Amino acid sequence: MSLIVGVDDYSSESDVIIIPSALDFVSQDEMLTPLGRLDKYAASENVFNRQMVARSLLDTLREVCDDERDCIAVLERISRLADDSEPTVRAELMEQVPHIALFCQENRPSIPYAFSKYLLPIVVRYLADQNNQVRKTSQAALLALLEQELIERFDVETKVCPVLIELTAPDSNDDVKTEAVAIMCKMAPMVGKDITERLILPRFCEMCCDCRMFHVRKVCAANFGDICSVVGQQATEEMLLPRFFQLCSDNVWGVRKACAECFMAVSCATCQEIRRTKLSALFINLISDPSRWVRQAAFQSLGPFISTFANPSSSGQYFKEESKSSEDTPVEDKNRYDFFKLWFPDVQIRPEDVTSDPSISNSSVKLENMVEDHAETSRKSPGEISVPVDSSLLCTLSSESHQEAASNENDKKPANCKSALRPEGGASSPDSALLDQELYNSFHFWRTPLPEIDLDIELEQGSGDTLSPETPEETSEVTVPGSSNITMATRKELEEMIENLEPHIDDPDVKAQVDVLSAALRASSLDAHEEASDAEKRSDVQDELGVNGLPNCKINHDASVPLISDAVENMDSALRYIHNDSDLSTNSSFSPDEERRSKVQDVVPQALLDQYLSMTDPSRAQTVDTEIAKHCAYSLPGVALTLGRQNWHCLRETYETLASDMQWKVRRTLAFSIHELAVILGDQLTAADLVPIFNGFLKDLDEVRIGVLKHLHDFLKLLHIDKRREYLYQLQEFLVTDNSRNWRFRAELAEQLILLLELYSPRDVYDYLRPIALNLCADKVSSVRWISYKLVSEMVKKLHTATPPTFGVDLINELVENFGRCPKWSGRQAFVFVCQTVIEDDCLPMDQFAVHLMPQLLTLANDRVPNVRVLLAKTLRQTLLEKEYFLTSASCHQEAVEQTIMALQMDRDSDVKYFASIHPASTKISDDAMSTASSTY
Repeated sequence: MSLIVGVDDYSSESDVIIIPSALDFVSQDEMLTPLGRLDKYAASENVFNRQMVARSLLDTLREVCDDERDCIAVLERISRLADDSEPTVRAELMEQVPHIALFCQENRPSIPYAFSKYLLPIVVRYLADQNNQVRKTSQAALLALLEQELIERFDVETKVCPVLIELTAPDSNDDVKTEAVAIMCKMAPMVGKDITERLILPRFCEMCCDCRMFHVRKVCAANFGDICSVVGQQATEEMLLPRFFQLCSDNVWGVRKACAECFMAVSCATCQEIRRTKLSALFINLISDPSRWVRQAAFQSLGPFISTFANPSSSGQYFKEESKSSEDTPVEDKNRYDFFKLWFPDVQIRPEDVTSDPSISNSSVKLENMVEDHAETSRKSPGEISVPVDSSLLCTLSSESHQEAASNENDKKPANCKSALRPEGGASSPDSALLDQELYNSFHFWRTPLPEIDLDIELEQGSGDTLSPETPEETSEVTVPGSSNITMATRKELEEMIENLEPHIDDPDVKAQVDVLSAALRASSLDAHEEASDAEKRSDVQDELGVNGLPNCKINHDASVPLISDAVENMDSALRYIHNDSDLSTNSSFSPDEERRSKVQDVVPQALLDQYLSMTDPSRAQTVDTEIAKHCAYSLPGVALTLGRQNWHCLRETYETLASDMQWKVRRTLAFSIHELAVILGDQLTAADLVPIFNGFLKDLDEVRIGVLKHLHDFLKLLHIDKRREYLYQLQEFLVTDNSRNWRFRAELAEQLILLLELYSPRDVYDYLRPIALNLCADKVSSVRWISYKLVSEMVKKLHTATPPTFGVDLINELVENFGRCPKWSGRQAFVFVCQTVIEDDCLPMDQFAVHLMPQLLTLANDRVPNVRVLLAKTLRQTLLEKEYFLTSASCHQEAVEQTIMALQMDRDSDVKYFASIHPASTKISDDAMSTASSTY
């Protein structure tokens, strides 16, 4: 039998076979040049060797980067390796291309145009590779190269885009075409508007109409928003919107679902008019889609779509009573100014434009000018009626004038109407001034609103029957909200939709949609009858009030115009929701018709808002999505910001419904966003509507309470100081959790208490926050204690700077007594940590620290637990001695510190001696402290 040995065996027997060792191969490779090794393994028949070559290409380039010819030789071998028949080798090569391209970019002087000539053609060619893995890798590489801007703009236009356009040709492979369309869409934001419009957009529009493959249309629909955001508004409205309408009505539900998901991005790229007139109707169709999956996606996108209607001038964000623009305005004028900004958001009123005339200061400032401006700037919707009205007819009602008119039936003169125009003859009469003061004092302005009185004048006899023979010199178009009835055209559309859905009535989802549409159709018929009966009632009321005797009035209209009643109704809504008037809350009982009218606004199409409000309907959870209420809660702050605080009454009931939802995930979503909603609504609406819900969240599950706790400071700072103090009694409840192991809850509480220190007085901090902070300092979890040390140090700083500083001295004494002299070593160590934090953050002047805290701190040098002495040595050596007070002053305090350090340097524990002896700058304080914390707890 032959004996097999290595080359180290020098036996000379004939039956011994000598084979080379593995070390010989290594030595042979080391003798080869980098290019020689590359050629050797690139020509190997072993697939793994060729894969290794692909992985080591970057290292080889770095070895030969000093020689330009060698770099070019490596790049040429990359081109040959790209023709490898094994897909895994090609995929491995493509994974290295972005790294090699970055290297070429950094070494352009030595290898110019290397990427464009050698690497980019490989990437582009692999986009059409037969192997799926290779194609996917090349697509990822191309996007990575574009994102890092490693491809020149000229190469994108001449080498990349033509290949992608060719791959999306009608005769191209189906999978390749779909992937090429996806690449075109993803690269559009990277290449910019110019290339996208010239090279990508025409082919993208063709792909949207691909009749053979719905996969291509689905990819186009999914990326439609990205293309719209790149090409801009003009190209979107001219070229893309028609394609988008086709995709939204596609036969495949997956395409329609993709359209619903990107609806917000498409809406952002269009003008307000198209968004309101065309996209809103299109979105309603998606919400009513026969497919449940499409409806689900549409309802998830409903809130974001509504948010695209937001307008800063009417969202209410600028409405801030404490803003600088209104600081110099008198109180009465400021209130009046803010009130009309609230109800006429489109009208720009400057404080200096508000009249200060005594006769008009307590009335409604220059109403006629405001309404004229509002009529010019506002758009007339189909539900509104244009009425030519003489400026002198803009009347203001008071409760006294209404009572006078009701008590004196024989008096047909318009005692309850007063011209808002300034008299041309100069000063008004004393009686007129007195009447103004009686009608518009603050008590009457904020008292219970008037009953609804509609002034309606129908002219049925022709144009000759006018209220006054005089022709007014000036008339202005006033847009007055009319009835909210559904028009005949809308009824016809509802009937057609019901007819189209009836063949699929067996589907429960379709049946539910038919029921909804049928109910809407019946409601429209009822509204038509109610409108006629309301017109008769209003005509009777106007006869009783003697409206026909109004002077200088010429009204021309075709429908009822409840001018005064709308003003009263708006006033009612404003006072009820903004000022939380107790009389209103107890005496207001809305009928279903009035409740429906109270949710009408003009910021977004009413149909969209109605669908959004219906997301809390329990039937939606069965027919659309079980988590639809969560989506509603998630987007509610955005919808509230869009509508503005003046339309909060439209969302108030929905918000209360969500806050009491059975699913804790819904309540948790609201809890995490309630502080943002408070910023949108302002302090008054927050106190009236959000505080009760906030109080309920405080008593909820821990999963809900954590949302409130994380933004506790953000919410409480928006409340009035008296309301804010009420929560001092409830902060203690955060220490109790459903699960005692939930230490992150207590850590978040400590973080919030640090922020809350600025909101409360020193006495409140001492009485209520101090016990919680000291409790947290003794927590079982070190992370909680670490944050609590910071809390206590900040508390010491606040209380010591207060006048008088007695609270600070009491807190320091309590720290010394409860922690510095604590029988447990962990308490004494916590005292050292607090002292260290106080020194580092300069929470106390050093002279005060030396008097109040240092004596007890130095006594711990004789502590029987080494962990306490180690931390003391760190604190003295690395923190205390860095302060200038202890470096320059030759006081008794400095001598005491030096003696303590010398004693620690002679300690029996080696760690104590080490930290007491090292120089303060030789180690990181935070690292040492954290290591101590981790090793001693």
